[in-house]
Order: sequence, then structure tokens, then C-alpha cells
Amino acid sequence: MSKPGRLGIGVISAGKVGAVLGAALRAAEHQIVGVHAVSEDSRERAENLLPGAPVLEIDEILRRAELVLFAVPDDQLGPLVAGLADAGHFKPGQLVVHTAGRFGLEVLAPARAAGAIGLAIHPAMTFTGMSLDLARLPDCVFGVTAENMMLPIAQALVVEMGAEPVVVADADRVTYHAALAHASNHLVTLAGQAAQLLNEVGVERPDRLLGPLMRASLENALASGEAALTGPVARGDAGTVAQHVEALEDVDDDVRTAYTSMALATAMRAADRGLITRAQALEMARILGEASS
Repeated sequence: MSKPGRLGIGVISAGKVGAVLGAALRAAEHQIVGVHAVSEDSRERAENLLPGAPVLEIDEILRRAELVLFAVPDDQLGPLVAGLADAGHFKPGQLVVHTAGRFGLEVLAPARAAGAIGLAIHPAMTFTGMSLDLARLPDCVFGVTAENMMLPIAQALVVEMGAEPVVVADADRVTYHAALAHASNHLVTLAGQAAQLLNEVGVERPDRLLGPLMRASLENALASGEAALTGPVARGDAGTVAQHVEALEDVDDDVRTAYTSMALATAMRAADRGLITRAQALEMARILGEASS
């Protein structure tokens, strides 16, 4: 016997996020009434994570579903919703949910004008599109946005998937998403740049050096904030920073630019928090400014 409040859910589409979240909702005893999967990879994900779910065209999914989960690339979401609304495919009372971090409810305005209920639930996690993602959901937080009366529905969906909901105001979605992109994407760039420098000086396995250091730094930063800052900037060691800048003169522009920009930001924030004096920060700014110019 199914639980009360179980929904017929349509997944558009079976990308890395949609297939995993669809599987999590199915594990909560909701029914997957249709999934959109065009590419070979998405069809394989649908078969592996949503076995037995019918692969359908989008209009048929909307006809069948009580809740439609849009997990499409950000730039495709607005035109897709608008086109479906123009064609009259949304129904009054239908739950229309998207997973795009940067958007709140405005992108769903055409569906809401047709009487649908809009929700935004964005998982703050990177996805592989494989079953191992399901085991990671209990450690995941979702940024949820909805009208006040509908917020409990969005929160309940996230909890049913085993994750934790955090409310993000509609007007704050872009800032929220920028924070996550800054933390996650730029960390990958930073690790890649550091590994490149170590490779260039003959270190064959830079991950052996960087792994313990970066993991410890991240854990300390999350536990203690910027009080965990160490290194030449936190010591006010302008001479070391100057030597770093000199050593980076002949490396790729993106590495040098990233180092000088981050070192400058670090110096200013360290001064604001009393870790170094304003004079020390200004001296580092002079060194780094000359390097950038």
C-alpha cells in the first residue's frame, strides 16, 4: 500500500541531476510516470537509475504528471517553460519544479500563469549521474525557493530525498548560486593551477602533495572561518609574496592572474580581521599591483 500524498512525477530530463533526483523520489515511493531522454547517455542513465520508467516526449510527460521536475541546463529552462506554456501543456495545480541554481520563481512565470505551482530546489552538490550520488544525498543541502504557502511542499520533497532544505529568498538566488560556483568551480581551477606548477618543477604526483594540504585547509576553513588562514599573507611576509610573484613571471597568464588576485583579496581580508596591519596589507597590494600591471 502506497503512502498518502504520493505523486506521479515526470522527469525532464535524464541528465546527471534529473536521473538521480528522480531515483531518490522513486525511493520515497513516488511514481515516475515518464522521463525525457534523448541522447544515448541519458537513455542509459534512465535505464540504470529509473528502470521501467517510460521514456516519453515532453508533452506526454506533462499530460501524465502531477509534479514535473525540470533538470535541464540553465539557459534552456526559460525558453522550454515558455514554449510549453504557449502550447497549453501546463495544468492548474500541477507542481512545476526546477533544479537551476541561478533561477528562482520568475523563470516559471509562464507555467504559474497557467495555474501551475512553481518550486525551485537546487542541490548544492556535484553529480556523476550514477547510483553513488544517491548515497551522497544525506550529506547534501538544497537551496529551496517557493511562495510562503508552498514552501513546506518544497522542503518536504527535499527531506524525502534524504537531504536538508535551506530557504533562499527569490531575489537572492543569483548571489546564492555565485557563492557555490565560486567555492566549487574555482577550487577545481585552483587545484589544477597548483598541480601545473608542481609538474613544471618535476613533481610527478602533485596530488600526493596537494591532497592532504587542500583537504586540511578546507576542513579548517569550514570549521574556523578565516581564522584558519596561514601562510605568507597571514604572516605579513611581503618578501615571500614578492618572490612568489617573481617566480610566476614566466608561467601562464591565468595562473599569475589568479595568484595575484587571490593574494590581494586575502591580504585585504586579513587586514580587515586584524591578522596583519593595514601597512602590511598596503605593501602587499603594491607588490601585487605591480605584478598585475
